[in-house]
Amino acid sequence: MTFSSLKNNLFKLISPCSLCPRNCMSKRTDGQIGFCGLGNSLKIFCANLHFGEEPPISGTRGSGTIFFSGCNLKCIYCQNFAFSQRDSGEIISSQTLANKMLELEKRGAHNINWVTPTPQIPFAVEALALARENGLKIPLVYNCGGYESLEVIKMLDGIVDIYLPDAKYSDNKVSEKFSSVKNYPKINRAALKEMYRQVGPLITDASGVAYRGMIIRHLVLPNGLSGTKEFLDFVANEIGTEVTISLMNQYFPTHLAANHPEIGRKITEDEYAEAVNLLKEYGFESAFIQE
Repeated sequence: MTFSSLKNNLFKLISPCSLCPRNCMSKRTDGQIGFCGLGNSLKIFCANLHFGEEPPISGTRGSGTIFFSGCNLKCIYCQNFAFSQRDSGEIISSQTLANKMLELEKRGAHNINWVTPTPQIPFAVEALALARENGLKIPLVYNCGGYESLEVIKMLDGIVDIYLPDAKYSDNKVSEKFSSVKNYPKINRAALKEMYRQVGPLITDASGVAYRGMIIRHLVLPNGLSGTKEFLDFVANEIGTEVTISLMNQYFPTHLAANHPEIGRKITEDEYAEAVNLLKEYGFESAFIQE
C-alpha cells in the first residue's frame, strides 16, 4: 500500500471515529472530541531525544521520541496523565511534525519513536510520508498502550519497523476498573499477534541497536493485577518464546491511584521476583529485567 492510499484509508476512519477498538464514532471532522480527548488536529506534547527506553531502542544516541497528546485508555495510574488525559500539548501541522522527525535524525536519533500515536495515526502517517520524501531513513517505532484496532495495525504492515506495545492486563474486570476498557485482553492479544507476524523477533545491528522486530512491555502491578502468568502463557503458546519481553518494575501510584486500596503502593521485591521467575520458567530467550 502506498503512503497516499494508506493516508486516505486512515483519514476515512477518523470521522465518525473508529481508529481504535472503542469505536466512539465521534465526528471529529465536525468539531466533536473523541474519547481520546482529540479532535481533527495533530497535537503533540514534545519531540526530543529520549534515553529511558529499553537499551536497543535508546542505544547510545537516544530515541527520537514524539509524545503525542491524548490516549484511548484512561489508566488511573498513568505517569503521563498531564498530556495523555489532560488538555496539554501543541497543535501543529503534519509538515511541522515531519520537520521535527528530520531534525531528530540530524541530532543522531537511532529511530523515530511514536508514543501513543493511535488516535492520531492518520496525521502521523501523513507526516511520515513527508519526512521520508525528504530523506528520513531511520526506523519507525510504534510505542503504544496495546489497545489497538486490528484493521489499523494491518494497514501499517510495511510502515512500522519496530513495535513496542504494552500488554497491561489479562482480566477484563481489572482492565475496566483501572483503564476504563472492558475487552482489553482479547483486543490486545489479537494486535500482538499481528504485530509479530509483520516484524518478527527483535533484530539489532552490531552495536546492539534495534532496526526491526517487537518488544512487548509488561508492567507488573501490585497484588497480581496485571495477570503476569496468564500473559506469559499466552505469549509462549501463541506467539513464541523468541519474542522479547520487557518486564517492568517501575510502577508507582501516581495520578488517581495514590489512595486506591489495591494499587496505592509500589510493588514489592517479592512480587517482581515472582514475575521474573515466571519469565524464566516459560523459557523466554530474550528479556529485559529491571534491577
